[in-house]
Amino acid sequence: MPSLLGDRDIQMADNSFSDGVPSDSLEAAKNASNTEKLTDQVMQNPQVLAALQERLDNVSHTPSSYIETLPKAVKRRINALKQLQVKCAHIEAKFYEEVHDLERKYAALYQPLFDKRREFITGDVEPTDAESEWHSETEEEDKLAGDMKNKAVIAEKEAAAAAEEPAPRGIPEFWFTIFRNVDMLSELVQEYDEPILKHLQDIKVKFSDPGQPMSFVLEFHFEPNDYFTNSVLTKTYKMKSEPDKADPFSFEGPEIVDCDGCTIDWKKGKNVTVKTIKKKQKHKGRGTVRTITKQVPNDSFFNFFSPLRASGDGESLDEDSEFTLASDFEIGHFFRERIVPRAVLYFTGEAIEDDDNFEEGEEGEEEELEGDEEAEDDDDAEINPKKEPSQPSECKQQ
Repeated sequence: MPSLLGDRDIQMADNSFSDGVPSDSLEAAKNASNTEKLTDQVMQNPQVLAALQERLDNVSHTPSSYIETLPKAVKRRINALKQLQVKCAHIEAKFYEEVHDLERKYAALYQPLFDKRREFITGDVEPTDAESEWHSETEEEDKLAGDMKNKAVIAEKEAAAAAEEPAPRGIPEFWFTIFRNVDMLSELVQEYDEPILKHLQDIKVKFSDPGQPMSFVLEFHFEPNDYFTNSVLTKTYKMKSEPDKADPFSFEGPEIVDCDGCTIDWKKGKNVTVKTIKKKQKHKGRGTVRTITKQVPNDSFFNFFSPLRASGDGESLDEDSEFTLASDFEIGHFFRERIVPRAVLYFTGEAIEDDDNFEEGEEGEEEELEGDEEAEDDDDAEINPKKEPSQPSECKQQ
C-alpha cells in the first residue's frame, strides 16, 4: 500500500519534532540506541561470550567471603560454635593424655619380650626349639611338594659348614643392618660411623613417669668399644598435648616440641663428630707463614645426640633450623613407633616391603581418583569448555 506521506512531509514532521526537543537529548538518545545495537552484536559473538564466562568462572568464591555476607546474628552463632570447638580440642587433649598413660602401661608388658629379644641378639641366651620354630612360606611350599630329598641335601651341607667353622654368637650386626636397610637412617650414617654402630646391642623406649610432663627417651645400648666409654646414649623428646592458645583449631594430638641429647665421652682421637683441618696463616707485618690445626664439625650419625634446641627465649628459628628440627622429631618418632616395636621385620626387610606396598597402594589410589576427576572435568567441559580443574588442597604437616 503506497505511503500517504511523501518524503517532503516526513522531513517536515522530523523538523517540527526536532524543534520541540533539545539537541543534546537527541544526541544522547542516538548514542544509547547505537550502544544497545553494538551490545546486541557483541553478545551474539561466541568468542566474546566464552571470554566473559571464563572471567566469571575465575572469580574466587571462598568460605570467608561467604561468611562476610551473613547477617550479624548468624555470625554471632558461628562464634558460639567456635567456642564449643575450642572446648572439644581441650577434651581431645585429655584423651591423648590418657592414651599416653595406656602406652606407658603396655610398654611395661612389652618390655619382657624386648629383653628376651636382646638376649637372643647378643647371644646371651639361646632360643629353645619351640621358640625358634617358624614355618616360612617357602618351607610350606616344599612340604606340599614333598621335596624331602632336597631338604636332606641342604641339611647335610649346613651340618658340614657348621662343622668347619663355629656359628657366630647371637645375630651379628642386628641393629646396624636395620640402619643400613632403612633409608631415613642410612642417610645419616657415614662410613666412619659404621664400625661404631656394629657395637649397638639394643634400642629401648622409656616413657615419662605418671604426673610428669609428657615425654619419651630413646636409649641406645652399646657393648664396650674403642670409641667412647658410655654404655648408653640417650635422646629425650619432650611432648605437648594441649591446644595452642593462639591457634587452638590446629590441634591434632600430641606433638614433639623439643629434645635433649647427651654428652658422649669419646676416647682420645676417636670423636667422629669433629674433624681436624690444617690452615695456613700469613703474618701481616713480617710476612711469615705458619700452619695451625683446628677442629670443625663433621657429618655423623652421632650428631643425633647433640640436637638443635627449639628456641625458648622468644627468638624464632630460621627456615633451615626449623627443617632440621622437624627432621629430628620425625626420626625420633620413627624409632619409637616403628623401629623398636618391629625391629626383626626391619632387619629382614619385611616391614620395609610392607611400607613400600602401602605407599604404592596410596599412589595408585590417588591416580585412580585423579582419573575420576579428569572424567568429571571432561563431562563439565561439554557444558562449559572453559572450566578450570580444581586445585589440590595443601596438607599441613605437624
